[in-house]
Amino acid sequence: MTSCAVPGAENTPPCPPTRRRVAASILAGALSVALSSPHAARAQSGYPDRPVRLIVPFAPGGGVDIVARLLAEPMRAALSPSGAVPLVVENRGGAGGQLGAQAAAKAPADGYTLLLASAGEIAAAPALYGGSLPYDPAKDLVPITLVVRVPNLLVVSSTLPIRNAAELIERAKRQPGALSYASSGVGNLQHLNGELFNRLAGVDTVHVPYRGTGSTLADVAAGRVSMTYAGAPALLPLIRDGKLRPIGVTSRNRVPGLPDIPALSETPALASYELVNWYGLFAPAGTPAPVLERLQAAATRALGDPELIRKLAEQGAEAAPMSADAFRGFVAAESAKLAQLIREADIRPEN
Repeated sequence: MTSCAVPGAENTPPCPPTRRRVAASILAGALSVALSSPHAARAQSGYPDRPVRLIVPFAPGGGVDIVARLLAEPMRAALSPSGAVPLVVENRGGAGGQLGAQAAAKAPADGYTLLLASAGEIAAAPALYGGSLPYDPAKDLVPITLVVRVPNLLVVSSTLPIRNAAELIERAKRQPGALSYASSGVGNLQHLNGELFNRLAGVDTVHVPYRGTGSTLADVAAGRVSMTYAGAPALLPLIRDGKLRPIGVTSRNRVPGLPDIPALSETPALASYELVNWYGLFAPAGTPAPVLERLQAAATRALGDPELIRKLAEQGAEAAPMSADAFRGFVAAESAKLAQLIREADIRPEN
């Protein structure tokens, strides 16, 4: 400590601290703590320096899985140009996306676990399950960016002689309860698409929930279930093989990549129909800000790649990156909209 000694004097007390010295001491302490944090140290030591996993909360073969695998390589290239660090897609299906979302929410907040989630497990599940949901999207996950908007397609089994929405409505009215629709879980967008169709058309098609998209599509293709609503990425191979017949898209207008498939809203009874799915990128809450910024920049760069945009469009998906703040507002608005639909349709976990 600096002395305030006067020449020739003895036992002079130390000089009292000045404001400048106090401020410098506080700043040095704060920097020491910050730099000693494992998260901060890792963020400033060349993140990423080991594999990053991207959790898909559904089984392989579904729309989220297909988009994740299309995104993984260009995002890895943007995140680690040297190619030394892989971005690995990990499928954690079950409970309508909840198991994978929970795994991501409870993972270490270090930037090495990400989640590609759909509207169902992020925006709809809280309204449906409330406090019994094993994670809280608003508290346990932090938004990074919207990845794609993906209108669902309504498809019927090719074993059914139904070729458009008007014929589907006519048959559903003539045979109440005879037609069924499959989804990959209660309360997800597929389920909500079916409930909205029922309400607007004044019909009663029966909901049949499954554990994943793969088994859902297999049973619809085989005619064991009449129809389903799902993202184009998972449906197009079966449509091309003639096993499923597209009836309409759930967006307000036709999808540029699928111009021959009408919007459901083109049918008079469904004029106000619009309910579009989306997939977004999330990280565990508490992930360091520099890491989140790096991830958002890498995802945005990847989603601006013309080749990836083309591949996504072929799957009926629209690349739609946005800032973290804009995505946070988007999720809040979507959550409010889906909560209202769930209340009005009286959808409950046991439905």
